[in-house]
Amino acid sequence: MSLSNGRHYLAIPGPSVMPDRVLQAMHRPAPNIYRGALVEMVESIVPDLKTVAGTTQHVAMYICNGHGAWEAALTNMLSRGDKVLVLGTGRFGLGWGDMARVLGAECEVLDFGMRSDVDIDRVTETLAADTEHKIKAVLVVQVDTATSVKNDIQALRAALDEAGHPALLCTDNIACLGCDEYHMDDWGVDLMVAGCQKGLMTPPGMAFVYFNDKADAARETANMVTPYWDWRPRVDPDYFYRYFCGTAPTHHLYGLREALTMIVHEEGLEQVWRRHSVLTEAIWSALEVWGQPGPVRPNIAERDKRSHAVTTVNFGPGNGLRLREWMESDYGVTLGIPLEGMDAPDDYLRIGHMGHVNAHMVMGVLAGLQAGMAALQIPHGATGLEAAMKVISEAA
Repeated sequence: MSLSNGRHYLAIPGPSVMPDRVLQAMHRPAPNIYRGALVEMVESIVPDLKTVAGTTQHVAMYICNGHGAWEAALTNMLSRGDKVLVLGTGRFGLGWGDMARVLGAECEVLDFGMRSDVDIDRVTETLAADTEHKIKAVLVVQVDTATSVKNDIQALRAALDEAGHPALLCTDNIACLGCDEYHMDDWGVDLMVAGCQKGLMTPPGMAFVYFNDKADAARETANMVTPYWDWRPRVDPDYFYRYFCGTAPTHHLYGLREALTMIVHEEGLEQVWRRHSVLTEAIWSALEVWGQPGPVRPNIAERDKRSHAVTTVNFGPGNGLRLREWMESDYGVTLGIPLEGMDAPDDYLRIGHMGHVNAHMVMGVLAGLQAGMAALQIPHGATGLEAAMKVISEAA
């Protein structure tokens, strides 16, 4: 017998759960894409996108996924043969570097593995050794959704400043914008990429490149730039059609407008961060109790190095796969699969807790995991749910 019939819950680390309000906002006829209400609405989206990123600088909107944002960022700031420093803490930091290499850049890679954040000392040594300043950009994810590690962006900015190095600091925030605290301007980030389908609660299909004047100055000499990815016409277009280098993603824009209203104007960004923090701490507390007599452990050991958007967990030999299958077939919840690079992938699963998520959704996932461990006879501490409830009740 299965208990999964009913409304299924997709608890993967993106695409995240879409609010009904966002979906309803998208359910309408096609609008005029040249003048009128749509144009005015998009002009209201731009300042709210900047608020979520903590910047007063520039943002270009693209019809693409995160990989498209990677390419847009690289082609606007680099020339073929330029050197970039790639900081790998999972699949996606390395993936951004792979794309840079294919486009013609020279990549120096510091790979910190699948269970660690960036080692700032190694970065500092690498920057100090680059006395000719051949490194034009440093590529790093704030959160790698494969490993759930969170990197210290402020420490990277300090390392660049200490070395007196002019390289652009570029962050990938696709997994965590609107979930983990981030301040592009205050943290000294020159370029940032993000997508709409995770913390911004909008169906996949739009991505964003934020950049400051220093990054835009690199655009003057970049020989990789192409007409579609060129960010300059999109930032201050002389007519609306140029915002998107063609037809606008009309219905995504309606959904994004509603999502930004919920985040920026109703709940408030700081409260959004606080909600993600409390719900994530509830998950961590349950994991810590479950792991006391058994094999359960978060992929990232230190709490302050974990994301508030996704948690990657090792449940022991083969148990990640067993639990994912049980949760989907018997309980009605789909959890994230492990991504390329994880050792013994069948041991792992990923819990997405980003965007439109609340206490009962998180507690439902945790209850399912505890029931699944009991059903599958996976050793675990029996009071994980109580530990999670304590976090929520104290916060409330």
